Amino acid sequence: MEVHVSLAGRGDLSARIYRQLHEAVMDGRLRSGERLPPTRELARQLDVSRNTVALAYERLTAEGFLVGRVGAGTFVCDNPPSGGPAPSASAGSIPTRSVWQSLASPAPHRGASFVGGTVYDFAVGIPDVRRFPMEAWRRQVARHLRETAPTAYGDPAGHPGLRAEIARHIGLSRSVVVGADDVVVTNGAQQALDLIGRLLIEPGTCVAVEEPGYPPARDLFTSLGARVVGVPVDAEGIVVSAIPADARLVYTTPSHQFPLGPPMSLDRRAALLAFAHRADAAVIEDDYDSEFRFADRPLEPLHSLDRGDRVLYVGSFSKTMLPMLRLGFLVAPRALRPALLTAKHLTDRQTEPTNQGTMARFMADGLFVRHLRRSTKEYAARRRLILSVLQRDFDGRLEVVPSTAGLHLAAWVRDGTEVPGLVTRAASAGVVVEDVAAYGADRPGLVLGYGAIAEPDIAEGLRLLGEVW
Repeated sequence: MEVHVSLAGRGDLSARIYRQLHEAVMDGRLRSGERLPPTRELARQLDVSRNTVALAYERLTAEGFLVGRVGAGTFVCDNPPSGGPAPSASAGSIPTRSVWQSLASPAPHRGASFVGGTVYDFAVGIPDVRRFPMEAWRRQVARHLRETAPTAYGDPAGHPGLRAEIARHIGLSRSVVVGADDVVVTNGAQQALDLIGRLLIEPGTCVAVEEPGYPPARDLFTSLGARVVGVPVDAEGIVVSAIPADARLVYTTPSHQFPLGPPMSLDRRAALLAFAHRADAAVIEDDYDSEFRFADRPLEPLHSLDRGDRVLYVGSFSKTMLPMLRLGFLVAPRALRPALLTAKHLTDRQTEPTNQGTMARFMADGLFVRHLRRSTKEYAARRRLILSVLQRDFDGRLEVVPSTAGLHLAAWVRDGTEVPGLVTRAASAGVVVEDVAAYGADRPGLVLGYGAIAEPDIAEGLRLLGEVW
């Protein structure tokens, strides 16, 4: 492999070569069994004599870092002495904006601390990746690669076929009547929110968010310099009368309020649109988990009720397909389209093209709707089982918040149990549940997801939760 050695400075050249190769082995940049360049080649690269390099190699060989193999070359020993990674540069040497000191670093899905046995995972926001139709997806990927000629860059707005399929899908399933040109494909819903923020937020702009609500949205708007204000929600959705008069952007999840679950009432939707018109504000409609609906007909989306071009509609395939695909979309008013495409181009130029093209074919062939139908049936069975167990075994301890869609249930704790301690004890028993306070709720409660846990594990997981209560 090619090895970079710097000869800048003074002193013995061979010693400098030795020291840098020694450090590379010690900190793991040169790993066991890797072949070093021949002495003649490295000498030519460094413009030094071959003997200068040979002396450094010989010293490292004598100390047990390298080994020479006749006819093969010089290699790092199988078990060289190691001092671990080199110390990193001191943190904070380059100051960041102060806002980044207040935002939490992302953490992986925490799981349970249980060692051995089964983990009963009621985590929120995770679909069942085992249900993903991997073989059908692989066939579509192969077909796309066979039939698509490579290009330098694609359209920042996204793959034309995928935009057309998204427009058709949300038109049929959600009555969001738009054309393909109105859709911008994004790297998940989070990038859609980021693009909106880049367009509409200036330092100090008041942004209203639901509380409890979706923390990544709040943190994103804060990072862009917004003055973020939490607005309470009730059984009908966000309390419009509590939205600050100077709010210029309102973020809401009207189809399935996150994390509590109830949909926004029709009256409340009309009130929110009226506020947006009076205040010259924009509304982000995050159609979170709306595809998984188990009862009632869905209410009209804000986008369908909007007559003043105030609503930006955001969706994602992270729950219906796979989070790792990073596919989402944004429907924005036409007046914002030029700036939106410029922002998308400057942010990442384009969303990954192979997944876009494959998803377009997946939808056009009816595979997405079929997968969605099967998944909804499975999630409905898990949801029914959780509700029946909670009603039978947790009556008096939990009050389930009514909801008709999504991949989780919220429930208020009624018996005074301290929720953080309960969550910790449950994790020690192998049961992952979440505290609704993590989303800004001011009442004690739990959130139980049913995307990641198989139906046969639900009863046992809830039994263990009852034991540690």
